[in-house]
Amino acid sequence: MKIIYLIFCILSLLLFSCSGDNKSQNPIIHIGNKSIEVELADTPEKRQQGLMNRTSLEKNHGMLFVFENEQHVNFWMKDTSIPLSIAYINKSGQITEIYDLEPYSLKILWSSHPVLYGLEVNRGYFKENNIKVGDSVKIP
Repeated sequence: MKIIYLIFCILSLLLFSCSGDNKSQNPIIHIGNKSIEVELADTPEKRQQGLMNRTSLEKNHGMLFVFENEQHVNFWMKDTSIPLSIAYINKSGQITEIYDLEPYSLKILWSSHPVLYGLEVNRGYFKENNIKVGDSVKIP
């Protein structure tokens, strides 16, 4: 009887936690007066997958790649069809470089400086919003 009750409790908790609004609770980062909702790529597996095999990225959304420590990093666009821009960001939250990336390109793009983050957004986002090298990014 206790086992049946325990199973009932577990199933109830699972149902409760899965019901309702499935809205994302992604972090919001700020660059000047602009806000970007970001998915975190904070494990080796998530960083390797990135935005591959996706067909779109919502406006004012991006992916924030988080590394364990400040280092030179590289990105490529294998299996990524979305035109993207990337900002490399150091541990102080300062943008050190911004590049436009070509869909499906196998060209490896290394950071010139050690960074702690890479921020991918739709191509042109940084230019359209007057975001440039040297700007500060507030990451929660």
